[in-house]
Amino acid sequence: MSITKLSQISTKNGDKGTSKNYNNDVYDKDDSLFEVLGTFDELNSFLGLAYHYSKVGLIKQIQLYLQNMSSLIATKPKSAYYSSLNKIDEKDVFLLEENIEKMLLEKPLENQFYLPGSEKTKPGAYFDVCRTIARRAERRLITFTKEHKREDLDIVKKFINRLSDLLFILSMNQ
Repeated sequence: MSITKLSQISTKNGDKGTSKNYNNDVYDKDDSLFEVLGTFDELNSFLGLAYHYSKVGLIKQIQLYLQNMSSLIATKPKSAYYSSLNKIDEKDVFLLEENIEKMLLEKPLENQFYLPGSEKTKPGAYFDVCRTIARRAERRLITFTKEHKREDLDIVKKFINRLSDLLFILSMNQ
């Protein structure tokens, strides 16, 4: 089905400052839920940009992980829909750690301060931007999990923390 009308993409329900999660629960648009989802979306968009400049294939997989994590964040764990979502687990975190270790073996970093965005290449600068957005996404995620008492997202916290480490290494290896 092709999208040919505004009504197919906009309900206009958000005009009053509210929106819904995947369970159709209504939240104010400035709720920490939308702060974390918006930051994950921003990170995913910048990762797409970094991919186009770098062609690092792992980025596509990370983008899929971020979409899966956004679905988890946006869905209450006790809902029927939650159990059908793709989960993140330790093996996904290990994939990031494994890639970090591999890159550091191939090209060790000097123990020094690096100026973000200006040390290497344009792709490296984009990865620096992604790293700072990942750090912000982590902060927003922590706020959200505290406010909404979401203990089910601990692995997502771990993944996003490790992702910022990977993005730093990628910024230096471009």
